[in-house]
Amino acid sequence: MFIWDWLTGMLSYLGLYKKSGKLLLLGLDNAGKTSLLRMLRDDRMGQHNPTIHPTSEELCIGKIKFTTFDLGGHRSARKVWLDYFPLVDAIVFLIDVADQARFEEAKQELNYILTEETLSTVPILILGNKIDLFNAVSEEQLLSAFQLHPVKTGKGPMDKSNLRGRPLELYMISVFKKTGYAEAFRWLSQFID
Repeated sequence: MFIWDWLTGMLSYLGLYKKSGKLLLLGLDNAGKTSLLRMLRDDRMGQHNPTIHPTSEELCIGKIKFTTFDLGGHRSARKVWLDYFPLVDAIVFLIDVADQARFEEAKQELNYILTEETLSTVPILILGNKIDLFNAVSEEQLLSAFQLHPVKTGKGPMDKSNLRGRPLELYMISVFKKTGYAEAFRWLSQFID
């Protein structure tokens, strides 16, 4: 075990060792989960039908190889989210920041995730998507609407040993404009072993 830890540590230090993790993309329907997945995979936008069945993709983001699961966000798809919780290393929860009419519904789903015992230590990256739309709320408005101030851990590099709870942070992004999510995934990658 010591030799393996030393070897992987040395390879990581040299940038030659890739970490891997399982990542769930969650959020209400039309939040941009499939669009983000396609942008990360192909670096291009496209028209997508609503996700009916769970899909899985292998992605390399930075030095991490992710197996991603896009489970869909419509009501019936949300019933299977629980089945995937024990398998994941991180969760990315997308919120459509231009659809304030659905904030309460999205908040309920996020609170369900935040209170699920099997996820108590799983890092959660919240992406406020569609900031390019004229009716998008600001980061501060979203933090207040979802009552995230007390649970967010801060942006930038973090010492995991100093965390009081699970890593959780909000980043404002636009998948369409290709902005914000690279920094967000860099933040998340520090919590994947």
